[in-house]
Amino acid sequence: MKVLIVDDERAIRYSLKEILEMESYQVETAENGREGLQKAEKEKYDAIFCDIKMPEMDGTEMLSKLIEEGIETPVIMVSGHADITTAVDCIKKGAFDFIEKPLDLNRILITLKNATDKASLVKETKILKKKIYGKEMVGEAAPIGHLRDMIAKVAPTGASVLITGPNGSGKELVAQSLFQMSERSMMPFVEVNCAAIPPELIDSELFGHKKGSFTSAIRDHKGKFEQADGGTIFLDEIGDMSLAAQAKVLRVLQEKKLTPVGGDKEITVDVRVIAATNKNLQEEIAKGNFREDLYHRLSVIVLKVPSLDERKEDIPLLISHFSERICAENGHPAREFSPEAVKMLQERSWPGNIRELRNVVERLLILGGNPISTADVKDYVM
Repeated sequence: MKVLIVDDERAIRYSLKEILEMESYQVETAENGREGLQKAEKEKYDAIFCDIKMPEMDGTEMLSKLIEEGIETPVIMVSGHADITTAVDCIKKGAFDFIEKPLDLNRILITLKNATDKASLVKETKILKKKIYGKEMVGEAAPIGHLRDMIAKVAPTGASVLITGPNGSGKELVAQSLFQMSERSMMPFVEVNCAAIPPELIDSELFGHKKGSFTSAIRDHKGKFEQADGGTIFLDEIGDMSLAAQAKVLRVLQEKKLTPVGGDKEITVDVRVIAATNKNLQEEIAKGNFREDLYHRLSVIVLKVPSLDERKEDIPLLISHFSERICAENGHPAREFSPEAVKMLQERSWPGNIRELRNVVERLLILGGNPISTADVKDYVM
């Protein structure tokens, strides 16, 4: 593991360096915050020890710069002139921990181990999330750029979000992006396909049930809202939810409370709700199929996902992305699409949107030549 020591006192730098090297750490040093920042920008360190009082750039300024630049290395602040207020201020600004001089060997090693363990855990969590929510929002067209900007603004808030757009356009991916960029990203993300749950089971699925509340209720069951407590629930195809279930969802949004089927005690939940639909909910309200009060609760922010036909300039990028991913998933070498084949695919209509394009790319990779030609597109797509 590689550690950076930033301190204007030569004796401190080299004594700490010697201690850590004896513990098999790779150690580099810097004599002020400016030099330390430059090194942290160029090299990847597992941890940084940073003195507070230094010339040119002090430790708190260096810490702020590291955070501004998105450098996630754990920073352990060090000072011989500190008080509790300084320590608390550093932690609030993003430091991992604070150590006072004179330095204690055991405290140094324990703090460093805790810092590197936490960094490893955060890295593993990100890798795991990437595997689970690993789809990328690919594209450079103006509608996608606008959508990305909206997600970046909305995600850190606690606002309810309604995602609209045609089937296959990537509404689920938008919901996952909102979750990953939110302050609840370390908490549960629970997905519910409202269209896939039979009406007679929707109450039990969403709000849970108590043992014996109906024939097959052989044990207590936590509903999706309770499972998502502290995190985010994604209600996909909410336009297909029954009016009775809509009324209960509205109550949860208004009061943050629910009652399981067969239960007599209320359960308090703290859940951010993201909903999605391919229907025009204003029309569904006019038909009496959707509650207007629930619509207003859900649509604090409305994000429209463009159809693929509205962003055809992204089709070459998407073809390349899907081709690379599909080949990698199947352990096959990368395959190419001829420019003419890409142009032919770009010119056709895509009623099934992104989902249809991905399926077509996979079909061509299985059945087509290398590179995929216009003849392959004519034979297997057009």
